[in-house]
Parts: sequence; C-alpha cells; structure tokens
Amino acid sequence: MCYSGVINKILSFAFPPSQTRVFKKTSGNGDLTLYLGKRDFVDHVTSVDIVDGVLKVDPANLNGRKVFVYLACAFRYGSEDLDVIGLSCRRDIWVKRVQVFPVLAGGIGKTPMQEALVKKAGEQAHHFSFEMPNNLPCSVALQPGPSDSGKACGVDFELKAYIAKAADDGDEVIEKKDTCRLMIRKIQFSPASTKAGPKAEITSPLQLSASLGKENYYHGDPISINVKINNDSSKVVKKIKITVEQNTAVVLYSSDNYVKAVCSEEFGETIEANSTFEKEFTMTPLLANNSEKRGIAVDGRLKDGDTNLASTTLCESGEKEMQGIIISYKVKVSVSLSSGGLLGSLTGSDVVAELPLILMSPKPAANWSKSVISSDLMSHSSRGASGPEMVLCTSDWMKVPPGKLHISDDGHSNVVALLTLYLNRNHFNQILYSTIGYRL
Repeated sequence: MCYSGVINKILSFAFPPSQTRVFKKTSGNGDLTLYLGKRDFVDHVTSVDIVDGVLKVDPANLNGRKVFVYLACAFRYGSEDLDVIGLSCRRDIWVKRVQVFPVLAGGIGKTPMQEALVKKAGEQAHHFSFEMPNNLPCSVALQPGPSDSGKACGVDFELKAYIAKAADDGDEVIEKKDTCRLMIRKIQFSPASTKAGPKAEITSPLQLSASLGKENYYHGDPISINVKINNDSSKVVKKIKITVEQNTAVVLYSSDNYVKAVCSEEFGETIEANSTFEKEFTMTPLLANNSEKRGIAVDGRLKDGDTNLASTTLCESGEKEMQGIIISYKVKVSVSLSSGGLLGSLTGSDVVAELPLILMSPKPAANWSKSVISSDLMSHSSRGASGPEMVLCTSDWMKVPPGKLHISDDGHSNVVALLTLYLNRNHFNQILYSTIGYRL
C-alpha cells in the first residue's frame, strides 16, 4: 500500500474534507428562496461585516407586486404568545429595507460570496447587501427560568424577504406564505492585548490592593486575582470574598441595570492586626454553573445549549448612546473585618475593591474553522518526541523526521482539521494498526 495513501485514508477517516456551508430558507409558496453564506457577522468596533446574500425570485405569481428584503435589529421583551392577541413585545432598534425585484438601476456589485451563491441559485437569483452601523448592540439573550417557555427576551437580528406592493405600508397585510426569514447574529471577539490587568487600591481602614493578571480573559479561562493586604488597623480580617458580577444595561425607553453574580467564593483567610498578606486567587465564571438563574445574559446563539455567558460589549469612545442590551463585568474583592471580642462581627465592616473585567471569546485564526481533534490520537503520550516541529501537508508527509508531527489539511479554503501529534514512529504505527490494520 502506498504510504501517502495510508496517511490520506487516516486523515479522511478522522477529518472529512471541509465543505462550504450555505444557509437556505424558502417561503411557504415556494416563490422566494433566501441564501446566506454565513449567519455570524463580526463587529470590529469601528466597522461591521457586510451582510451579503442572494434571493431567488419566481416572478410568475407576483401579480404586479414587488419583492423586498429587510434587516432588522430588534429587542424582544415579552412572550411571543402576546403577539397573537395584538400586543407586540418587540421593538425595532434599527431597520433597513432594499428592493430586490424588479431590479433597480444602479445596483451594487457582487461580493465573492454572492458570486458563488448566484451560481448555486441560478438565473432567477438577485443579490443584496446591508451595511450595519457600528452602534448596534450584539446578539444577546436573557436566560429564561426553568419553568419559562417561548423565545427568550433579548436582542436579535432578523433577515426577512417578502412580497408586497410597497416596502413599508402599515395598512398592507403580508401573508406568511409570502415571506421567508433567517435569524443572524452580530458578534464581537476579544481584541489582542498584552496590557497588564486593571488595579484598584483602598487605603482605609486598611491598605487593600487588588489586580487582575491581564486585561482580557476568554470564556472558560480561570481569572487570576492578586490580593495584597497591609492590615495596619486594630481589627482582624476574618474572610475574603471574591465575586464576578455581570452587569446588564437595558437601554430602551429608559436605562435599567441588572447585576447578577456569575461566580462567587469565600476564602477563610485570617489576617491579624499589624500584619501583611498576599495571595493569588483564581475564579472561573461559567454558564454551566448559572444554568438555572433567570435573567443571566448569554451570547445569542442560534441553537440551544451552544452558548457562553454574554461577552463584554465593546464600543468606540465618544460614540452616541447605544440602545438594546449592553454587557459589562467587574470583579469585587470584599475583605471582612471584625474587632474580635464578645461583639465579634457586630462591630465589623467590609472593605471592597472593584476591578473592571473584559470577558469575551477569542478571535478565530484566519482561514481556520473549528478544529476537530481525534481523541484516539491525542490520548497518546508526548514522551519521546524530539526535533523541530514541522508543518506537513497530506501529500508531503514523508518529509517528517522521527519526533514531532504537525499535520494540517491543505487544498480547502475552510480547514476543518488541525492535528498536532507528539508521537514517535512506534506510536504512529500503533495508531495505523488500530485504525486500518496496517503497519509501516
């Protein structure tokens, strides 16, 4: 058997080739078909990804009507059940409409994504694009309680195609069969930063200094908090409590703030009067530990269960007030003092230091999608690995010396496999034999 064929067979078994994914939705009457190349659009703070799509229109049943597409950012603050009785619990924050058919003169050019979608959809396909302003909130949902039902409150983005006589006529009734829609997300990723974390100092009645290990943290990463205490008071420190709080600012008709503790822990540290203390604590706020808390803000994922705590909202300095839901976090370090004696905690007090926290998802590497890792391969030990790490394409694997292997898939614009093996030749032979019954 050819060695390269063996490797390609293993890689294709563990990591099937990447396919470009297209999202499609068809109206009830079959006259409209909406195509999108992606449903996540990134807010880069100073700009937002263009929403570029294609709509296939069958003009046979239009009867003089036109076809429009709109993109809306809306805040839903009530159950969809109330819409049935005429009470709308949805407020549009921003809406933009374009006419797709008949095609207007002076249209915009196609993006590479639209070129591919038009080829897929055929001759009746028409392209459209939307530019979102950078002062819109990101997609956020407020977690419902265990007994709640229906769509969660929050901010969402809806792309809708419809057949109507006019783009926006409040008196015209548009039938559901004449519409099709796709929900999309506006998201932000953590900016690259090497800055030191924020620091806070309190000087009375004792000297408390608290700082974070770095400026930005990713969801799921432990947050390091360094605490220094110079207890030059006459009281005794009985405990230290550290809390990570999520602040949800809902800005619509008025501004309301909701504060939820997403991670909290007490440490029984005793610091006597006229003594010093220094220690680094770690906290890891996770949605899994807050799954039954009503009102926790989560990232507006399209599928249930595939989400994190909501990311910090980033916006340009000096930008006009943003509407919708704005998310921020802070770390509170609370030091409890008591004077001791019979009165104990009755004469105690708390000293609190607060630190701003940026909690977000990391920006994906360019041209890479979510990695798929073979558990069988990764379970092997890295002992015995030696030599420099090399990048190996599937067609060029024989150039790897014994030691580290770094295998990446080539020939696809969206790579699904990034596999790093710290294996020697014997380990690799074991994997070959267990996978396809063959040894090199």
